[in-house]
Amino acid sequence: MMRSAIFALALAAPAICFAASPQCASWPTNMALVHLKNAGITDPSQIDESKTKAVRLASEKLGKNRYRQVYDITFHDKAGQMIEVITSSEASSSECSMSGVDVYVVSRKLGGP
Repeated sequence: MMRSAIFALALAAPAICFAASPQCASWPTNMALVHLKNAGITDPSQIDESKTKAVRLASEKLGKNRYRQVYDITFHDKAGQMIEVITSSEASSSECSMSGVDVYVVSRKLGGP
C-alpha cells in the first residue's frame, strides 16, 4: 500500500513542479507579418496562410508565469517565395502579448540540408 502511494506521488510530482510554458505562436506570427509589411518585404494578402509554419525554439522562464519565447516562423507567398523570420517576445499563460515582438529576417542559412 505504501509503495503504491509513493509511486503515485512520484508520477504526479513532475506535473506539479513543472508548469508548461504557454503555446503562443499566433502573436509573434501575426506581429511578424505586420513588421514584414512595414518593412516593404511582403504584404499579408500575398501570404498563403495554410503553409505558414511556426516552431518554438526556446521558452525561458523569466518570473512567475512570464516567459521569453523564441520562434522560427516560415511564410510562403502565393508566388512560391519563402520568407523565414526568428521572433522573440514575452508571454504568460493568460496573455501571449506581454511584450512587443522583435523580428529578425533570415536572409541566408549556412550548413545543414
